[in-house]
Amino acid sequence: MASKARFALALILGSFFIPVHSAEVAGVKLEDRDKIANSELTLNGAGLRKRAFFQVYAIGLYLPEKKTTAAEAIGAAGPKRVAIHMLRDVGAEQFADALMDSMRDNHSEADMKALEPRARQLAAIMAEMKEAKKGMRISLDWVPAAGTQMTVEGKPAGAPIAGEDFYRALLRIWLGENPVQADLKKALLGEKQ
Repeated sequence: MASKARFALALILGSFFIPVHSAEVAGVKLEDRDKIANSELTLNGAGLRKRAFFQVYAIGLYLPEKKTTAAEAIGAAGPKRVAIHMLRDVGAEQFADALMDSMRDNHSEADMKALEPRARQLAAIMAEMKEAKKGMRISLDWVPAAGTQMTVEGKPAGAPIAGEDFYRALLRIWLGENPVQADLKKALLGEKQ
């Protein structure tokens, strides 16, 4: 009886010392926390982008605090990060075109007309990297004082793109009414799959 009590006590005490686990998607570990400038972000959700039977990328959405609806996540104040970990090689033009097509699926023609110059700016930044290679880490960050900043392997790529409306348009690729993948939208909103 005493040994059972000690075992139970060890389990209870041990649970206080278990480290917080990061999410794992297709073998890619995404940390529970991340930072933009001096702001701490929390992993809201993570999932796998598939195309046909191919695994394209693992993705994590980081926000200042967890949100459970798309509207809350898209409208959240403060810095945000979409962390993409490539699982296969994709040409930069193909990657940019896929993002732009998904953006169009979630915006009116008039909205897209207003977003178009900045969408071309992002496509030009992506074109400079030539290819999104397997294992590459790409982040799309919203930095309130600067704009949308793309980073590749932790280093800024191109100049920041102005306007929070543009970053929200990017988020709608995954969280909009017509997301690129419905189960991925649920995963980024923290729903269990």
